[in-house]
Amino acid sequence: MADDDATPAPRDPSNAAIAGLLEELGDRYELDGAVVHRVLAYRNGAKAVLDAPRSVAGMTRAGTVTELPGIGKTLAEKFTALIETGEIPALTKLRAKYPDGLLTLTHLPGLGPKKARKLFDELGVDGPAALREAIADDRVAGLQGFGKKTQDKLLKLLDAAGEDIDRPARVLLSKALPLAEALVEELRERGKDAGVHRVEIAGSARRRADSVHDLDIIATADDAAALLEVFRTSELVAEVGSSGENGSHGVLHSGLAVDVRVVAPDQFGNLLQHFSGSKAHNVAMRESAVKRGLHISEYGILDDATGETERFATEEEVYARLGLPWIPPELRENRGELALDAVPPLIEWDDLRGDLHMHTTHSDGRASVRDMAIAARDLGLEYVCITDHSATHGFGDDVQPDELREIIAEVRAADEELDDITVLVGSEVNIGADGTLDYDDDLLAELDWIVASVHTAFQSDPTKRIVAACEHPLVDVIGHPTGRLIGKREAYDLDVDLMIEAAARTGTFLEINGSPARRDLHDVHARAARDAGVLLTIGSDAHGPDTLPNTRWGVATARRGWLSAADVANTRPWDELRKVRKGGR
Repeated sequence: MADDDATPAPRDPSNAAIAGLLEELGDRYELDGAVVHRVLAYRNGAKAVLDAPRSVAGMTRAGTVTELPGIGKTLAEKFTALIETGEIPALTKLRAKYPDGLLTLTHLPGLGPKKARKLFDELGVDGPAALREAIADDRVAGLQGFGKKTQDKLLKLLDAAGEDIDRPARVLLSKALPLAEALVEELRERGKDAGVHRVEIAGSARRRADSVHDLDIIATADDAAALLEVFRTSELVAEVGSSGENGSHGVLHSGLAVDVRVVAPDQFGNLLQHFSGSKAHNVAMRESAVKRGLHISEYGILDDATGETERFATEEEVYARLGLPWIPPELRENRGELALDAVPPLIEWDDLRGDLHMHTTHSDGRASVRDMAIAARDLGLEYVCITDHSATHGFGDDVQPDELREIIAEVRAADEELDDITVLVGSEVNIGADGTLDYDDDLLAELDWIVASVHTAFQSDPTKRIVAACEHPLVDVIGHPTGRLIGKREAYDLDVDLMIEAAARTGTFLEINGSPARRDLHDVHARAARDAGVLLTIGSDAHGPDTLPNTRWGVATARRGWLSAADVANTRPWDELRKVRKGGR
């Protein structure tokens, strides 16, 4: 007979929980001064755990967890200890050594474990409150390696973070969207027995925002309960929280929260529009509709004149009832889209003809010139340009002038060898602190394409440096112009308006960098550049064949910036693109 008073077996930790512990181990080991390889092993392990679609705890029990990339015997043993005892012994020891508040400080952009440890060792700073006190006493400014500017910056970061300093970061769209797409596909396939009709992603993921806080999925089916059971039993779902007749809330193994709502077919358009947002777009729609005696909600559109609530099966019908064209989700940010009589044709991923920003093993890439070109050809591109980092990139593996000449010869040979793709040679040239470029003009003139980017000395007047690069007659495009890393590093202290003016005046292109952590220029600045007459490019900034599809995220940003194919230079064939750049070089 079962013992009713028996303690229930503890739930296995989710992948997100395990990954969080590995990240914490890496951070605490770095605080402890461990060698970089150990720190990276835990961070790479955390990434592998988050990327795993199935339960890592379950894989550990089955003895298959080491099949995951980056997970070896040492990490597997730590997973086993966690499952069996509820803790990782090494982490327990490090937690006793360094206070939690010190780890919280490492969440401030640009501070990091090494500087946090210095604050702890020399000033006794053990958390945000203690850091504020040290700043108020002007003690941080006197600390070697900090100074008054750093002290002022830390105070601004503390003020900006507020109570959110220790909250989980938003998830990059590139991480969240594939999970949402996989879940949608499963609901569509396994939901056939439930009479599923439609399943769509909503929320910020549908608007292709830079990052998302959670996922929203809207569905319609004959048997809502049966479809929700498919969701609750999905291997992608780590745990299910609240659940009702028409909706369910859960958490994926990645730690990302997801809400699934099932609605009647004739109300699907209302719900999809409402939960796609944005909040600002929906509020503006409601305010406009009220003036006409209409009230919009997720349940339908109430007409004051008739007292009836109209429900619609499609979003197109919702917008039409309001006298509006259907507005693509990427435009729904209340930036003038409700005043449109017709929606401009937005750029599509298939519009791109070439990719003009990528790296190989000659700098910090992972594949050869030939392999990158072949992978790009397989993606359907007509031309690519190899743009390895220049001589003062600052992160090692930089290309000195003699090596650049060798790369030029190698790329020319690859171009001769490979059919159905044009292989160009260029460079991502660092813009020095004085605004000059790495190579002399004679060597630069041998290149097909020049990307000029700021990689070093971020505090040294980036506006002046970028304007100088725009004025250089051989520079084609400014790469990742503001230098931001989403959720990790703010943009340089850059006057974007001056940069756009310089680009328009000189005929220099500005890049939308497709790296999912950059997406730089972001959408507002990309639209401003377009309005000023600047052509933009979308580059993958790929460091291997697997990241060549990064241009997908650049296109998402371009669409959010209202760009059409004509606004992006590399939607043109190479021979045509050459004619529209500065000087027709």
